[in-house]
Amino acid sequence: MKEAYEAFMSKITCPTCGGKRLKPEVLAVTIGNKSIADVCGMSITDVLAFIDGLVLSESEKVIASRIYKELKARLRFLVNVGLEYLTLSRSASGLSGGEAQRLKLASEMGKGQTDSVFVFDEPTIGLHPLDVQTLLDVFQTLVNNGATVIIIEHDLDVIRNADYIIDMGPGGGADGGRIVATGTPEQIAAAPASITGKFI
Repeated sequence: MKEAYEAFMSKITCPTCGGKRLKPEVLAVTIGNKSIADVCGMSITDVLAFIDGLVLSESEKVIASRIYKELKARLRFLVNVGLEYLTLSRSASGLSGGEAQRLKLASEMGKGQTDSVFVFDEPTIGLHPLDVQTLLDVFQTLVNNGATVIIIEHDLDVIRNADYIIDMGPGGGADGGRIVATGTPEQIAAAPASITGKFI
């Protein structure tokens, strides 16, 4: 039914708000000459720079102090998981699988993770090697906070940093499906049946 209805639907820009999806009263409120729509259209990196550059009066600082601290912490979590290029107005439906996983990870940062289990399916896809290292630091933070982190991954840097590896194979697709080696990275590297071990 949804597909049938969608054939008669089209997207148009709201003439009142210009596609900003906010009432004029909300858009009229500004800080640093920017409305909330202007700020949400900026990258996370630019939002952090904008916040750091704000000049507030003493009374404004009192009002904004808690919000300012919380906002910066949440934005830094997004930077820490390699999402600093996203805009705050980006639709969740437009995110890749890896971006969605990292966004969920950022939402969990700062919470107590004792007894939590996180499962990630190739979270490094599309990441620059330097961003992979940042992601590894985030995973380590989760572990240090008491969480268990399970990662399905092909990236060798992630595999080398694992506490325990279950190596599936011996090949891919129809040639896989068996556990060929288990253990620490050192044990996998010494396992003759492990192709992965030859590279770590």
